[in-house]
Amino acid sequence: MLGVSGSVAAYKAIELCRLLMSEGARVLPVMTEAARRFVGEATFSALASEPVPAGLWTSVDPSPHTRLAREADMVVVAPATARLLGALANGICDDLLTAVLLATRAPVMVCPAMHTEMWENVAVMENAARLRSRGIVVLGPTSGPLAGGDEGLGRLVEPTAVLDAVRGILAGLHGAASDGTVARDGTVARDGTGSDGPATRDLAGVRVLISAGGTREPIDPVRYISNRSSGKQGYALAREATVRGADVVLVTAAEGMEPPVGSEVVAVETSREMERELMARCQDADVVVMAAAVADFRPARIQAQKISKADGVPDMALEATPDILSELVEVRRPGQVIVGFAAETHDVVPRARMKMAAKRVDLMVANDVSVPGAGFGHDTNAVEIIAADGASTSVPMTTKAAVARAVFDSVVDCLAKSSKESAARGKDPAKSSKEEF
Repeated sequence: MLGVSGSVAAYKAIELCRLLMSEGARVLPVMTEAARRFVGEATFSALASEPVPAGLWTSVDPSPHTRLAREADMVVVAPATARLLGALANGICDDLLTAVLLATRAPVMVCPAMHTEMWENVAVMENAARLRSRGIVVLGPTSGPLAGGDEGLGRLVEPTAVLDAVRGILAGLHGAASDGTVARDGTVARDGTGSDGPATRDLAGVRVLISAGGTREPIDPVRYISNRSSGKQGYALAREATVRGADVVLVTAAEGMEPPVGSEVVAVETSREMERELMARCQDADVVVMAAAVADFRPARIQAQKISKADGVPDMALEATPDILSELVEVRRPGQVIVGFAAETHDVVPRARMKMAAKRVDLMVANDVSVPGAGFGHDTNAVEIIAADGASTSVPMTTKAAVARAVFDSVVDCLAKSSKESAARGKDPAKSSKEEF
């Protein structure tokens, strides 16, 4: 069910409705009276699976709110105004939309949209926090242009970001298709990994630190050494972890990408900067995912001025960059799960297993970047997820969002195993180690 409340951003709900329909979802649109002042209900009736229902008091249906509440597999409100957040947080229902929200037992996601001053008002922030504490997903807002020519935090997240979040949440109920699509019956099909998809909010309260993108090592003020990594897989991992309830920090060297909604984003450029930011934050993380492609070498000396062709070919000495993954493992705290990535062009799995043994990580995600459609720059990927006990899971060619789901399925398994081992040591003092103290 797509709820639309009275914000100028209601025009974006039209695109969201279209995207959901194109994925095969059945969309039940419900509009508030204020929303009708911004967009016409005829538009949604034409796009969606059925006409926009009349109001709570004017419908021929004797109980429209309970019928809609029972039919919905998920309820999304985009945009969600300050009034709607307040009504839902305090159990007030004075129209059809808020009545459905109180009556439904389906997952609920609200996407706030309002001016910065309104969003930062203590009452609104407390209402949003109350909704989160009840398991309601609050997606956004993000920063950008606002109504009236203003700019700041309060902008509705883009429809594509809402769609990604819907996919993740529905995957927790029914399993996700390998291409991320929603089935024609409104459910979500099983994915190509054989997994039933993530449990809903199974990373709630877990702190996740993720790196993304290829670092850039300067040669002179104009040139640098880098690699083909786009950062798309790291961003997909950040979105997946956020949807599953984690508190996410993304340290990224990627450029020109929309920040994952709900993640704290830390921009870096060089391997030194990435090392500094990751090492400063790793002790606060329960999970560290090293998806970044850190350059292996950098110039030993950075030229202060642009190198000219007239000067001839420079004699450029290189030095190794820091092995950030090994450093993270060296300072890891008990129970922390660390995930490495191995982008290879040959002997992919054997080389990844060797790297895993050398780095001593919990999971190693290997992918053959020489395969068309996999790895750098693509929206698709195919990986092998290798666990510390030698077991592996093959994820055939699919979207990077689906790969992210498979990775965090394995992370959840690692966290559960670590929790059991910790509990067992607690019961048997003889099994305790100095590391625990």
